[in-house]
Amino acid sequence: MEKLKSLVPDSLKRMVAESTPDSLPLTCSSLLNFFSDMEVFHQMVRDLTDPERALCGKNKDAALELKQKGNQCFLNEDYGSALTCYSEALRLAPVDVDDMDKNLVAALYVNRASVLHKLDLLMEGRRDCNRALQISPSYTKAWYRRGKMNASLGNFEDAVHDLNIAKNLELSFGGQRQIESELRIITDMFERTESSLVQHKENELDLLDEPDQIKLKCVITPNKGRGMVAPSDIPPASLVHAEEPYALLQIISKHCRETHCHYCLNDLPPDKVSCTSCSIPLYCSQRCQIRAGGQMLRNHQVKHGIQGNISHNLDTYISEITLGNDSESDVDIPEHKHECQGVHWPTVFPSEIALAGRVLIKSLAERSPVANFVDMLNLSQNYPQIHPESKLELHIYSIILLYCLQHSSRTELLLNGTSIAQIVILISQIRVNSMTIFRMKSADVNGPLHQFGKFSHSEVSLTSNVEQVKVGQAIYRVGSLFNHSCQPNISAYFVSRSLFIRTTEFVVAGCPLELSYGPQVGQWDCKDRLKFLKDEYSFRCECRACAEVNLSDLVLNAFHCVSPNCPGIVLDSCVVNCEKQKTRHVQSATGISSLEPYMQVDMLKCLPSNGSLRIDPGYCLKCDSYCDLESSFAAVNRAWISITRLKDTMVSGVFSSTVLTAALNSLCLLRSTLHAYNKRISEPKDAATIRSCCKVEDNLAEAFCLVGELQLAVDHCKASIEILEKLYGPNHIVIGYELVKLSSLQLSMGDRTAVKNINRVSEIFSRYYGSHADKVFPYLQPLQGKLTKVSSIKV
Repeated sequence: MEKLKSLVPDSLKRMVAESTPDSLPLTCSSLLNFFSDMEVFHQMVRDLTDPERALCGKNKDAALELKQKGNQCFLNEDYGSALTCYSEALRLAPVDVDDMDKNLVAALYVNRASVLHKLDLLMEGRRDCNRALQISPSYTKAWYRRGKMNASLGNFEDAVHDLNIAKNLELSFGGQRQIESELRIITDMFERTESSLVQHKENELDLLDEPDQIKLKCVITPNKGRGMVAPSDIPPASLVHAEEPYALLQIISKHCRETHCHYCLNDLPPDKVSCTSCSIPLYCSQRCQIRAGGQMLRNHQVKHGIQGNISHNLDTYISEITLGNDSESDVDIPEHKHECQGVHWPTVFPSEIALAGRVLIKSLAERSPVANFVDMLNLSQNYPQIHPESKLELHIYSIILLYCLQHSSRTELLLNGTSIAQIVILISQIRVNSMTIFRMKSADVNGPLHQFGKFSHSEVSLTSNVEQVKVGQAIYRVGSLFNHSCQPNISAYFVSRSLFIRTTEFVVAGCPLELSYGPQVGQWDCKDRLKFLKDEYSFRCECRACAEVNLSDLVLNAFHCVSPNCPGIVLDSCVVNCEKQKTRHVQSATGISSLEPYMQVDMLKCLPSNGSLRIDPGYCLKCDSYCDLESSFAAVNRAWISITRLKDTMVSGVFSSTVLTAALNSLCLLRSTLHAYNKRISEPKDAATIRSCCKVEDNLAEAFCLVGELQLAVDHCKASIEILEKLYGPNHIVIGYELVKLSSLQLSMGDRTAVKNINRVSEIFSRYYGSHADKVFPYLQPLQGKLTKVSSIKV
């Protein structure tokens, strides 16, 4: 991309930079003509579309090498490495290749099933046996392994069936005798237990089990355009909207390709399934693999082909397992199929470009002109506000995407300025309207250490750090109509690919229903929120939080007054400049907005009581004392050196009392320098500043947890929550995540107050996630399970 951008002459760059939606066909045509005569451009297209140049195709030799490595790891009882080798071999193995007279893919599935059995992953292993038998119905080892798996699961009737089939197929006398011996044992167990079959289906997509019952209104507003409003009063935690991605199209984030299913975006299980034609996507089940556009791994026969003396019931049993299910093969528009031709451009392009390609393939499949399809989407676009550099990128990506789709699609695509202009608009719409799909991730913190040294071998999980992981993006046509506010009254979450939106507070009739597109009040200060929204979505936010001076934005990065007993606020010049630019700037303390009712009392403490207000850098807003900000910044930087060192030692797993003591002293320095509600004491404003901010209270809680000082860990965790409650409010979802850590620590100590905190977590999660709380945050149930196991606590 950078190479092509550098080749564009300045005159054409200016033309693109000044382009509007009306002039796009001309600028696109001019750039297309420029690239048409350039060999370096055509070479790039060939590199992206030629299967011979791609690295994503199947590779028999590499698969066989990985199989041998997996076999050796299995013999060495290194089952984790064996599982990795077999899974990667399955990703690379062609479906029509044999190895030692057995289908290679089927053999790999059986080998992986053996590993899964050793790891006590019985359901996963049985699914792998099924996959092997769908390819090779007469594979004796697969039936035998399936029988062993079912016996371990307690499915003795099925185990007897499986071993009888294996015995029927086994050619050697010794093998038959071994199977007969195991059959007698399992038959006896079956007769004694009279066990019934434990039913289990492959991972299925979560369904919308809670219908939305509120019919919302779409209105046009002067400042924000289209938006959704409440038609009547809506209580908190009400489900106001549920929606699947438009045309069932979405795209996985690049960093999640190895960890999450490329279709439903859920975590990949140990028995993950690969695409049958390329080595790019991974799926949690055959269901997802087929729905994404893949093919059933099976022997395409009407009958299973197993000969011998087989009863009718056993014949039916074999067919159910080996012939698979055609119900999932009828997919409207398979999202991956056009990408699955040995080319790797879908993996190289940014997510929104690859998603645009899927939308275009959808329009071609429906025999709809691209222009009509874009109009039918009816999405807003912000092309005139896009940065000139981004406009040039959109032009180049659109041209390359059209060339790539010509190679991937059998339908002829028009290659001209008009069609490219339509793709430019489509990509700009996707950038503005697509929604990020996220999952909740919990990372356990283990402890204790051997006093101050390395981790002990008996470490146990004590607490959990919770974070959101961006796993993909999709277009939700109705979901895109909800406008932004830095202080939202609704919250979005995802179950699989399904979008759900709930109210987080009481919403009166006629009030706009607004989401946060990114950082909220209490998370970032106003200047950082405005910059983020401008860079990402090309608009200046004018929500109430960004238009009015409010206490949360004032204290978020504030300094402590030089007077020890004064709770006043001292601001630096960056914050002051932003606050003075607010459209509703006020001249007195009585005019400061109390956006957060829970901060009303604290607001009175931090601001002058005489009504006057002076917002200038370095001056306390309450007592007007002057603070030397240069010295304050220097003190903060000195403190963070020790805090950063503490974080580094926690990563390495090696502690010293000196490092921990220095961090505690630094916290005291920060408390005397920064305002009591400065968020930098409790957590960073974003991931990029984590090394400097270090989540001081939170990191100290984690450090004390690691060294086994659980009460001190609890104290610092509570201190962090106290600050966050001032910034977010007591019922915000962020508080729920922090309470998960606190209650985990309390459970480890047998502290009875864990009951109260876990109940509070459940209440907060119900407000945000309703009946889907366990699906969105699967760590809640194990936490409640720990509660019942602590003998000293009565629920």
